[in-house]
Amino acid sequence: MTEYRTERIGRLIQEKIGALIVEGRIKDPRVNPFLSITRVSVSRDLVWAEVYVSSFRSEANIEHGVAGLQSAAGFIQAQLAAVMRIRQTPRLRFHADSSLKEGFDIIHKLDELKLDGLKRNESALPEQDGSQTSDGETH
Repeated sequence: MTEYRTERIGRLIQEKIGALIVEGRIKDPRVNPFLSITRVSVSRDLVWAEVYVSSFRSEANIEHGVAGLQSAAGFIQAQLAAVMRIRQTPRLRFHADSSLKEGFDIIHKLDELKLDGLKRNESALPEQDGSQTSDGETH
């Protein structure tokens, strides 16, 4: 039961922090709407919540965003306390998570490989002059 409760609280925290970011309610300029909360891990005693932040932008952008979120942690915690019905709202610790950026990079590399493969296949095909008839004979 406790594990289910911590997961449920983690999902709620993830949803609410994401909404605060998208709505622009966090006024720190380092926090931009391209940040994404990838996961939240809540301790069993509900004292701490580890919040993992990612973006498809640069690693420096993620680090700046994490610093901005950590700076606004008190405000975010107060916002969470207003919507969560628990005795003690977990204290928030933000961490950079580069998984989203790495995923975009991998997809980009796969697309490049696919295009390179298509170009190689096109260059390997014999050129046709267009003078073939429908029965395959050349005139």
